[in-house]
Amino acid sequence: MAENKQILIIYLLLTVTTLIAFQQVGSHGFVNFDDDVYVTANRHVRNGITIEGLRWAFTTGHAANWHPLTWISHMMDIQFFGLNPRWHHLTNLLLHIANVLLLFFVLHRMSKALWRSAFVAALFALHPFHVESVAWIAERKDVLSTFFWMLTLVAYAHYAERRRTRSYLAVAAFMTLGLMAKPMLVTLPFVLLLLDFWPLERFGTGKSAQPVRMELNNPVSVRKRKATTGKHTPNIAVEMKLPANPKLQRTSIGPLVLEKIPLFALTVLSCAATYIAQNKAGAVTSIEIYTPAIRMGNAFVSYIIYITKMLWPVDLAVFYPLPKFLPLWQVLGAALLLIVATFAVLRTARRFPYLPVGWLWFTGTLVPVIGIVQVGDQGMADRYTYIPSIGLFIIAAWGVPRLLKKRPYGKEVLAATSALCLLCLLILTRTQVGYWRDAITLFDHTLNITQNNYPTYINRGMAYKELGNYTRAIEDFNRAIELIPQYAEVYNSRGVAYAHLGNCTQAVEDFTRAVTINPRNVDAYYNRGEAYGYLGDNTRAIRDFDRAVEINPLYAEAYSGRGIAYKVTGDFTRAIADLGRAIEINPEYVQAYNNRGTVFAITGNPKQALEDFNRAVEINPQYAEAYFNRGLCYQSLGQYREAIDNFDRTVELYPKNSGAYYQRGKVHTLLGNQTQALEDMKTAAKLGHTEAGKLLQSRGID
Repeated sequence: MAENKQILIIYLLLTVTTLIAFQQVGSHGFVNFDDDVYVTANRHVRNGITIEGLRWAFTTGHAANWHPLTWISHMMDIQFFGLNPRWHHLTNLLLHIANVLLLFFVLHRMSKALWRSAFVAALFALHPFHVESVAWIAERKDVLSTFFWMLTLVAYAHYAERRRTRSYLAVAAFMTLGLMAKPMLVTLPFVLLLLDFWPLERFGTGKSAQPVRMELNNPVSVRKRKATTGKHTPNIAVEMKLPANPKLQRTSIGPLVLEKIPLFALTVLSCAATYIAQNKAGAVTSIEIYTPAIRMGNAFVSYIIYITKMLWPVDLAVFYPLPKFLPLWQVLGAALLLIVATFAVLRTARRFPYLPVGWLWFTGTLVPVIGIVQVGDQGMADRYTYIPSIGLFIIAAWGVPRLLKKRPYGKEVLAATSALCLLCLLILTRTQVGYWRDAITLFDHTLNITQNNYPTYINRGMAYKELGNYTRAIEDFNRAIELIPQYAEVYNSRGVAYAHLGNCTQAVEDFTRAVTINPRNVDAYYNRGEAYGYLGDNTRAIRDFDRAVEINPLYAEAYSGRGIAYKVTGDFTRAIADLGRAIEINPEYVQAYNNRGTVFAITGNPKQALEDFNRAVEINPQYAEAYFNRGLCYQSLGQYREAIDNFDRTVELYPKNSGAYYQRGKVHTLLGNQTQALEDMKTAAKLGHTEAGKLLQSRGID
């Protein structure tokens, strides 16, 4: 009963301290670093749970990964909470808390070591390295896949005790679900073998039994004593060894490997699916950019940096640039340290089995993300340690108490240092969580502690652009171009910023530079087409839109842009066809419905025009332009009351729309409402409407 109370208290403390450490995430927003890819700009996710969305989740390689459960998880958030970031963040936090509690549960069940298991779980809960996985909505895949990792361990502990088929099927099922959330679980069969060695102690060799003292009577001595003195001999203490867990049966390593063949098969399938998805998306970096020597060198050095930051978790960044060059002494020194450490822990396997288990857990689970197969331009990432860090935490939780065991006041020192360590980690984690408040704060912090970080300059520039601060955005894009002059995407982004400032000539130059560097940069062709349209050069605009849809036949925006260009040139048939194709590709494309409605209105088809405007405001009830165009359509049909209602809605949504006041004034004039008509005309003129100003002047009204 006493132990059960302790367990309940541990569960409560783990939950409360984790909530305290991460409580701020509830007030954070989305960031423009993959949150748009996963949620805010992903139309499949934004529609919530739909049949089409589920089909897409299981068939897409979007975001350079195949992880359908992650997509479905985000869809469920949208279904229940919409685009309120608070609840998306809290879902991540709840999954992290579940992982913490499951980790404690499974370690305690396997090892029977209550407080050591609790300490590992507390380190996992509070380490600043894990902030990225929890505070970043796009990293839902981390906490979700780890949830299934932990459930797999729970099922495996049950299987190891009873060896039942249904228990093994549960292991395979949970691992499959985890792989469908993130392929990080490919190393899980390897970890299960480590756990077979310790603490499950299923190996036929190794430290698989615990000493037990038993007292036996010596029958020979008894007979002699009776013959001489009549007294019984004292009991003789005999030390025997019994299995640590009597339910577990030990075996050799061969059968243990064989029983995991189905799990290794899942690993192979997941690796193949992941490589195909990442390679297809262009996420796997070419060997010409980062040679095997650079990749291996960075891998060795990254291991040492991870360990260092695990011990001293400061200056953590959302993006660490991959160095183009590493000193040979660093690479060789790191490799030597890893080899020596591995050799040392393997030598102590019999005496201290937790050392090789913890070390190989850490080094082994990092292999898929250490950079041997380079994905992206990052040298390392905090989120990659979410599962691997558990290995080092196990070494700390079992190793430190052993070091202090025979020291004076060892227990007291251990308790005090453990509490102080966890308190420091909690404070550091709360501080790190604060940097995730918004994109600008996050990227400012990253740029303050890293060098030559061109991706972060680009992302901060994009964040400024989204805030409408185009001048600051251009400054960041300029800095990125200084660091990497041949990166097409940054020219494309700077061109968009120039276009928003009205400098379409400079924008065209940047888009041209982008397609020169990368002739298949479809966004740059589309954006240049838009810029040419603003400059009145619709011939070149159509040519760029042609190229965009040639590269990507499903580029709805390019069809829409070309449709508008055809509309301006008077080719209404092609305009309707292109806008219709855009809607076919994206049935929720509000602007395409609105623009096609205007073409229908011009060509004398008000019924179809109204259908398109109705659909536009149905999809987006806040879309002022569609209300305005629908008002014009009703006005042309002589349905003046409906026209006024739509102009009312337009100015309610967009009070500076001078055209809506002007048209509403005209309708009021037709209805004989002269006072209201005059007020609307004055407002329109004040907002800069030329026709309204001329009309008032003709009547001698200032």
